[in-house]
Amino acid sequence: MRPEDRKAALAAYRERKTAAGIYLLHCAPSGQRWVGRATDLASIENRLRFTLRHRSHSHRGLQAAWDAHGPEAFLLEELERLEEESLAYLRDRILKQRLDHWREKLGVEAI
Repeated sequence: MRPEDRKAALAAYRERKTAAGIYLLHCAPSGQRWVGRATDLASIENRLRFTLRHRSHSHRGLQAAWDAHGPEAFLLEELERLEEESLAYLRDRILKQRLDHWREKLGVEAI
């Protein structure tokens, strides 16, 4: 790849729009569910699967379910997409509030 092409691709990646929101991770065989928040919903599933596959996820219950049932047992569902916020601290505060809302509504653990 030419240096100018690389610079253009990098600039396009940095300027891309990301959607923040709340997601639900469901383990079909066990019926367990976890709710989480992400600043980039498009990349959260890949990030979760990577940490779980490498046995490095910090949530022990989720990691145990993954180890017991395998990757094909898990489904990620987007629950809520937030309006685009220009300031990161506003987005983070709103994500925390919405995570609490969904955790209480669904009666599930947060990731």
